[in-house]
Amino acid sequence: MKSVFIVYNQANTERVEYMLDMLEIRGFTFFEDVQGRGTNTGDPRRGTHAWPEMNSATMCVVADDKVTPLLEAIQKLDLRNPEVGVKAFVWNIEQMV
Repeated sequence: MKSVFIVYNQANTERVEYMLDMLEIRGFTFFEDVQGRGTNTGDPRRGTHAWPEMNSATMCVVADDKVTPLLEAIQKLDLRNPEVGVKAFVWNIEQMV
């Protein structure tokens, strides 16, 4: 099992949910109003007058065979509009209850 943490501009919220539905990834945790700044060229997302946009994040735990299709879908979404931005991070899940 793997945990995939997806961070994206709030403009992509519906697209990310649709992507999870299409890949039959049912369980996830959604975080609203996530602040931050992209690693290389991303503008800050702070919800302020100077930086009004905000991010959201979704974390899901998936079977190993779902990781590659999910990352491919995320990369396609990022390539559609790179200024908006989306990133994904993958961790091993050692145990679950």
